[in-house]
Amino acid sequence: MLPFRLVYSEKYFLPIGEHVFRADKYRLVRERLFASGLVDDSDFIAPQPATESDVMLVHSPHYVNKLMEGSLTAREELQMEIPYSPEVVDAFLIHTGGSIRAAELALQDGVSVNIGGGFHHAYPDHGEGFCMMHDFAIAIRNLQKRKLIQRAMTVDCDVHQGNGTAVIFGGARSHLSDLPSAHHASVFGLAGGKMLYGNSKDVFTISLHQEHNYPMVKPSSSIDVNLPDGCDDANYLAWLDNALSSGLRQFEPDLICYVAGADPFREDQLGGLNLTIEGLKLRDELVFRAARARDIPVMVTFAGGYAIRVEDTVTIHTNTILAAAEVFRPDGTAVKMAL
Repeated sequence: MLPFRLVYSEKYFLPIGEHVFRADKYRLVRERLFASGLVDDSDFIAPQPATESDVMLVHSPHYVNKLMEGSLTAREELQMEIPYSPEVVDAFLIHTGGSIRAAELALQDGVSVNIGGGFHHAYPDHGEGFCMMHDFAIAIRNLQKRKLIQRAMTVDCDVHQGNGTAVIFGGARSHLSDLPSAHHASVFGLAGGKMLYGNSKDVFTISLHQEHNYPMVKPSSSIDVNLPDGCDDANYLAWLDNALSSGLRQFEPDLICYVAGADPFREDQLGGLNLTIEGLKLRDELVFRAARARDIPVMVTFAGGYAIRVEDTVTIHTNTILAAAEVFRPDGTAVKMAL
């Protein structure tokens, strides 16, 4: 029923107990999709777990061994902010396998959504911020190793900066500067945000995030957009449009990895931006239209989402799939949801 495929597993559930991170949201998104009449069973692909060798394309053997053996220190577990268990390791492996599969499918179909993943705070040698393994970085390195792609771009629209992504793909920044497509009226006149740029190699990283939020230390991405508290739909979309156009002038990727966090929502418990549900869907459409206009495949991961009402998080994530369906339908017509 969809013009692309969704990657999902019941094993995406993270057994972390009562937590601000609602690990049942993945199942709830799937249920919402079926209730809407938008999908049927043929739209879903079940992933295989990533292997240890896949994980070590990004993470150090020492860290991977600690995960597999259960020998994290108390400090390392505290830094991760979720409880360790072998079952949690297994869940992250299947999320990571899902991102690898979604990246493969995106190359075939133009777009694919992993109803999971987006764990952008994981570093090569440790986990942070609910993130044990950096699933989409592993997916990129996996596809590069197999010579399916050479260059990738990450577009991270979670409310929190993708610090793990920035460190993994690396790029020193020296100063604040205009980007090639920037001009003061369209960028630096916007509601007090700042756009910074760094270097890029074979992966170009864009992060659009709340400046005064986790992580305290924000390593350099290729483009970082530090948004002010309370940033609204109009300003957010203008910053995103400029970052995308600037990045795509500088870099021609074979694949875009879009991190479609739901936490820029105005009622998110861990965010301080002021986006509406409608504005977040426009954000998704903007990313998808930019990619489709340039014939660049897109794989999507969901990352954060901690709305006061979990139903709102589910709506935002479901709308990302709806936006992809509308943009990538061959006839370009709107998709109706039976809600």
